[in-house]
Amino acid sequence: MIQKIDIESLVFKNELENTKDFTKDVIKQYNLVFNPDDEVNESIQMGLTRNMLIYGKRYCPCFMVIEENQNEKNRLCPCTPALSDEIPNKGSCHCGIFCTHQKAKELSLEMNTKEAIVTHFRGLTKEECQELFNKEEINSIELEALLEAREKGAIKFNLVDTREWMEWISARIKGTDYLVPTTSFYNSIEELNDKKDIPVVVYCHSGSRSSYCQRIMENMGFKKVVNLDYGIISFRGEIIRGEE
Repeated sequence: MIQKIDIESLVFKNELENTKDFTKDVIKQYNLVFNPDDEVNESIQMGLTRNMLIYGKRYCPCFMVIEENQNEKNRLCPCTPALSDEIPNKGSCHCGIFCTHQKAKELSLEMNTKEAIVTHFRGLTKEECQELFNKEEINSIELEALLEAREKGAIKFNLVDTREWMEWISARIKGTDYLVPTTSFYNSIEELNDKKDIPVVVYCHSGSRSSYCQRIMENMGFKKVVNLDYGIISFRGEIIRGEE
């Protein structure tokens, strides 16, 4: 069952400020910088806050929380894999909030480049849709084309959001079929257990959480799972908000 937290409550807002101070301390302690995309940072800070309120610890929101033997199995921010492997070797932690100075410059350049690109697409044929599902990742334009093709009956697939409920209600891609939060993945995925033969597109905020869930779903026997690279922040199609 998805646990809903009122992000407008005073309790959440106060704890969010504590979390922001905490992430600033991590930045200072390890000589890192924040991701140049403020939405990435806010998303992770909100997830850390959610876990703090529910579990009493700032568990990484990009991985599911296993309540048994929590201290051994869960990533506690800033997690050891991030400090010992991900940041030194890739320039940022898995969630993307903590970056080296060089990685932040690279990400900033990518953001500026993407903003400058304007692309267009035509309607896809059934064969072209199937070809996209042979890929591990698709981009925003390709997902828009697939959604358009699905409306016309050329392809059938499920679009799954792997973010948290509070992110989903704030903004989600129109046409999203299921919400399967990463932190409560195994409970939420039960809705799709009888739909493993239907292709799936997964997305999150920036592409990291959904990539993680993509691998798990493939191991669970889902026929085909494709990740939206760069997540909802790259999506230029229609966005909807609210519970309806």
